[in-house]
Amino acid sequence: MKLKGAQVIIEVLKEMGVDTIFGIPGGAVIPIYDALYDSDIRHILATHEQMAAHMADGYARVTGRVGVCFATSGPGSTNLVTGIANAYMDSVPVVAITGQVPTNLIGKDAFQEVDITGITMPITKHNFIVKSPDKLTDTIRQAFAIAKSGRPGPVLVDIPKDIQNADIEYVKGIGDSIDIKNDINGVVSQKELDKAIELILQSKKPVIFAGGGVIWGEASNELVEFAEKTNIPVATSLMGLGAFPEDHPLSLGLIGMHGSRFANLAVYKSDLVIAIGTRFSDRVAGKAGGLAPNAKIIHIDIDPAELGKNVEVDVAIIGKVKEVLRLLMNKLSFIERKEWLEEISFLREKHGLKYKNDEVLRPQWIVEKIQQLSNDDLIIATEVGQNQMWAAQYYKFKQPRTFVTSGGLGTMGFGLPAAIGAQVGKPDKRVVNIAGDGSLRMNIHALETAAVYNIPVITVLLNNRTLGMVRQWQNLLYNKRFSQTDLNANLNFANLANDFGVEGIRVTTKEEFEKAFKKAYSQKRPFMIECIINKDEMVLPFIPAGGTVENTIG
Repeated sequence: MKLKGAQVIIEVLKEMGVDTIFGIPGGAVIPIYDALYDSDIRHILATHEQMAAHMADGYARVTGRVGVCFATSGPGSTNLVTGIANAYMDSVPVVAITGQVPTNLIGKDAFQEVDITGITMPITKHNFIVKSPDKLTDTIRQAFAIAKSGRPGPVLVDIPKDIQNADIEYVKGIGDSIDIKNDINGVVSQKELDKAIELILQSKKPVIFAGGGVIWGEASNELVEFAEKTNIPVATSLMGLGAFPEDHPLSLGLIGMHGSRFANLAVYKSDLVIAIGTRFSDRVAGKAGGLAPNAKIIHIDIDPAELGKNVEVDVAIIGKVKEVLRLLMNKLSFIERKEWLEEISFLREKHGLKYKNDEVLRPQWIVEKIQQLSNDDLIIATEVGQNQMWAAQYYKFKQPRTFVTSGGLGTMGFGLPAAIGAQVGKPDKRVVNIAGDGSLRMNIHALETAAVYNIPVITVLLNNRTLGMVRQWQNLLYNKRFSQTDLNANLNFANLANDFGVEGIRVTTKEEFEKAFKKAYSQKRPFMIECIINKDEMVLPFIPAGGTVENTIG
């Protein structure tokens, strides 16, 4: 049947199972929004395009599906850039659809024209500009297939306004009808598997280092089974939190710059590191060769480009994590590692996470209390900074897709809109955004969207009236020269939330927090709890950039 290009866009989105779009209309996408008017696809109106991209990102992380955002041409599309880069760094499948000036005006500096495909080329898995009506349908289908295939990532489709208005012959397709050449050849190397098995059998002190690829590869169950069969302790990266239950006896928890000293020591003392779905970020690897100086390294990843990129490896296995773990388990019997597990237990007892739990309202206590009061049934989102690290350290994640945070890009302002997207994606769960005042103010207008759509995200603001992580570095590494880190101490975020239509309460004591959180959790509407904390509270332990566990502070 003949449809306008804009109608085709909506029809293909329906083919792909899209139920929600996040965005803002503008001149170059009015035809798409006109077609959306007659659709049953839900649209969440953002107050800034960056926010729309983060909402799509949060939606994708908790559902495992592709998040979708719309923006107009020019500044609309460039406002998406940070959100797209964030999704790219964390391997999140997002399809961004942008409007563009008519094809006959491209390259002529038309009103609100920018080369968004050129701008986003380094931060998308692939991008397209549709210059012919007969390419539109399959281009959008292909965008979804690329976003989901292999290592996930964002894809941008730029659609000129005349293509949106063109008459197009549309033939309904079936979701996932486009085949994309896999990032891998589909055959796991038996030679590398055999080498890995040999190292596992020889090892006396092995550890598993699990990253976000375990979650995106839907391999959490296999990871638990593999760890239990081989009796190998499991550490995680920031993006891997939730891949392995942190209440499991074999869990080491977070490693890296703000991981526990005990977990970092366990990896440091190991003789074998089995890295699964992780890229050995500098926030984990630290000094070259310093993470596990005496260990052999097995690296399993779906993306060949990551193998050996940041850390030299002894065995490189390219493949889907789920499949590789099953192949390894088929060749291994139960292994008892009594001495190593006893040493791990000793390290845990001596060097586990600790904080001063007194009458003062402290962020570590707040994070633990959130988990306790919610019966351990939350999705946690964070902003970026100290709030993020306290959440990663003290909330014990037990299920995949329950932690939404900006890892690779470290995007301040990510948390609140991502939490909104996550809540839309998982309406049966409750989402709590653990925030810092420096980060929250960057997209605080997302409160308006939460209020308008009654999206019941709870924001727990750890307000120390400073750019806390920068201040911490200035305190520890720059002789307490606190340059440009103090923020407006008179700003009352609880009152600001109320102005946006979200109930806000300011608390200063443990008793006040507990009462406020119980109230927020009992109500099915957005809520903010502003917690006043000490500006010199630090995230400890801390390994300075480029250091090793031997350089740990705190």
